[in-house]
Amino acid sequence: MIRYIAIRLFEIAAMLVVLSFVIYALIGLMPGDPIDLMRQSDPRMSAADVARLKAAYGLDQPLLARYLAWGGQALAGDLGYSRLFAAPVWSALLPRLGNSLLLMGTSFVLALLLALGLGTAAARRPRSRLDAAVNLFCFAGVSMPTFWLALVLILVFAAGLGWLPASGIATAGASGVGDRLAHLVLPVATLTLANIGFYTRYVRAAMREALAQDHIRTARAKGAGEARVILHHAMRSAMIPVTTILALSFGGLVSGALVTETMFAYPGMGKLIFDAVMGNDYNLALAALLLAAVTTMLANLAADLAYGWLDPRVSYR
Repeated sequence: MIRYIAIRLFEIAAMLVVLSFVIYALIGLMPGDPIDLMRQSDPRMSAADVARLKAAYGLDQPLLARYLAWGGQALAGDLGYSRLFAAPVWSALLPRLGNSLLLMGTSFVLALLLALGLGTAAARRPRSRLDAAVNLFCFAGVSMPTFWLALVLILVFAAGLGWLPASGIATAGASGVGDRLAHLVLPVATLTLANIGFYTRYVRAAMREALAQDHIRTARAKGAGEARVILHHAMRSAMIPVTTILALSFGGLVSGALVTETMFAYPGMGKLIFDAVMGNDYNLALAALLLAAVTTMLANLAADLAYGWLDPRVSYR
């Protein structure tokens, strides 16, 4: 297994280099650079000033030379300076990353736990009223636009009943865990309801297939209780395809949810990446996108390792 992990880590590193160059090239090919934007905002800046600044920041160099210079600084831990936030990239990135991890992580755990319960209950009674109700709920959740759901929750619970705040992460002048949790309720509920249908469909399909296997019938014939059959035997088999879906979702934990964050004015990674790309903030956009990419690749590696624990027949030789 150690050899397998070492090979996969080398592949991740190689893929990260390729992705970093592609993202750097795409951002670099966008019309206008920070110096051009600076000139537009300051009409007193002359062409000589523009040329001098581009030479000072290396923007007059070929794309490959600029990428190699950035790569050397990134390996040393220096991701550059954010033009939008007027601060180092790490200083602008870390607070937004913490906000997104709190929002996305909470909704991810809630959606997964509810999906496991609903999917398992529906799989145990196929073609029943419960199964039909769960399928209808999943269909509605998958089909419901996120921005519409956010608007409904704001109108009902914030504007109508006044129970919860409609936006932001904290009330001005207030402090405490309770105030922060109150601001999280609506965005977490929006993301949970938007994702639960997607996860439940996979859990239900995987559990139905697992419950039809021969070893499940053998366990029941030996007198195993229903709880042991579901949790010990069927759940491990059903989680193999579900684990793949969950691993692909991990990138969203650090890349944020742009629509939800915009609707609730939540300062997370989704809005940060959008603003960085639209504002030609090369260093910040590149760091945020690469962080999402490496998280997804490491999650896929963790999923591959989890297969061996879920199914002893899986070999890494």
